[in-house]
Amino acid sequence: MSQPNWSDKKHLLQQLQRLWDRGLLLREAIQPEALFPLRLSFKTPASKDLSTQVEAVRRWLAEIEKLEGFRIEYKTVHHRLIGDNRLPARVWLDDLENAISLLNKQQDLAAFLQIEALTRKRAPQLLDWLMQYPLKALPLAQDWPKLLDFVLWRKQYPHRQIYLRQVSISGLDSKFIERHRAILMPLLDRVLPPESVNSAFSSVKQFEKRYGFRSKPERIRFRLPPLDSPLLPGKDGDITLTAEDFAVLNQSLQIAGQIKRIFITENEINFLSFPLPADSLLIFGSGYGFDALARADWLKGLELYYWGDIDTHGFAILDQLRSKFPEVKSLLMDEQTLLRHRDFWGLENSPENKPLPRLTADEQALYQNLLKHHYAENLRLEQERVNYAWLTAAIEA
Repeated sequence: MSQPNWSDKKHLLQQLQRLWDRGLLLREAIQPEALFPLRLSFKTPASKDLSTQVEAVRRWLAEIEKLEGFRIEYKTVHHRLIGDNRLPARVWLDDLENAISLLNKQQDLAAFLQIEALTRKRAPQLLDWLMQYPLKALPLAQDWPKLLDFVLWRKQYPHRQIYLRQVSISGLDSKFIERHRAILMPLLDRVLPPESVNSAFSSVKQFEKRYGFRSKPERIRFRLPPLDSPLLPGKDGDITLTAEDFAVLNQSLQIAGQIKRIFITENEINFLSFPLPADSLLIFGSGYGFDALARADWLKGLELYYWGDIDTHGFAILDQLRSKFPEVKSLLMDEQTLLRHRDFWGLENSPENKPLPRLTADEQALYQNLLKHHYAENLRLEQERVNYAWLTAAIEA
């Protein structure tokens, strides 16, 4: 005979645990909403069980009678074979104190009440967040005073454009701020005036930009041929500038008359070995995202070429680049190059699959063939596998 599925102490505690996991018990502690007395789900023996599973019913009844912290309602059940029997019918929890005790959460509740009292005193505008996300705040009980210190400091000085490293608050360092950025964001959003929050930036990685701090500058790495400029001695021409400095590079070096073409490639060894023509500049790309390049308006008057992998992501990056530079042309991202290098085909692990409206007709045809596995399953030709002589011939052409 299978084990009866009548309610027992484990089943009742599971219901309490679900209430805890939803934050209801902690919310009830600071803002009672008539949660108690709370009737719990309670499955009892059916009428036939009283005669067919007599011993099991007796054991179950003995266990239920041992329950502490719960209020049990009984009812009299009349059975035609065994007469009247007084059996448990409902189980109640009368108050929050019993619920917390049964779950052994007394210390957690005490810590949360301390968080709530401190928040009410120092930053009452955060109480609504505390009510909504009590279980997010609870693990931060020890750090909560420091979090409030930082939030209130930024409220006092919302316009200081400094690095997080330069924030000077007793007992708090920049590592602490960086480690807690995810939790600080909703707190800052509630405390700071709207004009001090840049809603254009929403991810944790954009924390500094969202709240007006200085962030590590984006950098652009590029190669230049020998130019008639005393600022660029040497022969390698491998340079890295901040995006801001790159944006005014033409003003600094007056290269507009000497550079006619811009090439962008994604692979570092290709960047280093690229046969750069004397009138060209080569940029080391960084995959998706071209906001830094878009700041350099002087690029828009030049011929732009993008060389990426022949796979779905390569074309997706090309499509995104054209959102910033519509005139950019692709280099060696064609069917002829793909078929010529059949021996070097590889596998694209997580192909892209979305509309790319900025591709040319030939690029779109190749992209669709890749999506349809026309040549091979999840086909990829990485740019560094393209024959160097094939590249050189394309550049010369």
